[in-house]
Amino acid sequence: MPVDPTAKIALVRHGETDWNLAGRIQGRTDIALNDTGRAQAAETGRLLASHGSWTGLVSSPLGRAVETAEIIGSTIDRTAPAIDEGIWERNFGLAEGMHFADADARWPGLRGIPESEPLEDMSERGAAALLRLLETAPGSVVVSHGALIRWSLSRIAGSPLPRVLNGEIWMLSLDHESGAAPRVKRFAAPGPVRDRRPTPLRD
Repeated sequence: MPVDPTAKIALVRHGETDWNLAGRIQGRTDIALNDTGRAQAAETGRLLASHGSWTGLVSSPLGRAVETAEIIGSTIDRTAPAIDEGIWERNFGLAEGMHFADADARWPGLRGIPESEPLEDMSERGAAALLRLLETAPGSVVVSHGALIRWSLSRIAGSPLPRVLNGEIWMLSLDHESGAAPRVKRFAAPGPVRDRRPTPLRD
């Protein structure tokens, strides 16, 4: 059944980068997509195009998200994405560029990293931005980052969600008539997606 976008936004994690592949923490370091990431973005666009009409395109300011959004936009017939700083990635401070395992050993759970944005602050910021977009730009495809999507949706849903893969799509919906809380649902993970070990906070 086609997706009715009028009370939904589709949340997409950007495609893979070389730092994703190497297991390095990116945060706000601006790393470009690799060829696998571009293929993931194209497949994500095809999946979205086959499940309804999308009325808007929004991206984090970081280049890997913008390029993902542009590739998706070429498939769903949207123009250049609007940039929203509310949905850019967590600043991981001194952990950016480190391998996840090394950073997690030094700062368990990636908490308390010097010069970083606290996880709670990021999830509050992201949740507010996503709920705002759901109200003001329903029907949009929103391209962001793994930590931002995972922990912001966890805050909205009231329970922890699994790690979000590169190119994966989640839906955030709201039924105004029922008055129910916003609904969070995993929609699709397009291929090619590399088989990497699940980790709690590497994004």
